[in-house]
Amino acid sequence: MAEKDIIKRLSAEVERLIADHERIAAECRALQKERDRLQGEKHRLEERVREQETRLKSMELSEGMRGSSGNVERARMRVNSLLREVDRCIAIMTKEREEE
Repeated sequence: MAEKDIIKRLSAEVERLIADHERIAAECRALQKERDRLQGEKHRLEERVREQETRLKSMELSEGMRGSSGNVERARMRVNSLLREVDRCIAIMTKEREEE
């Protein structure tokens, strides 16, 4: 008789564990889906931030070119930075041509 009780308890415990596993697996899938959605949202927002930063820099540059008081120096710095970047690109292209 005691053996039947042990078997019944073990069977009930196994069923409970299986049910818990299925519930947790479903929750895990839901969380993974939510994570993927949030990662996509994060990437979209990061791209939007980059676009807005680029737009802001362009606006600051154009404002500086118009001669607004405090932005002239900032515009000069930005133009100088862009010129240095162009110079670096030219140097890289020249070096690559020389190596060919």
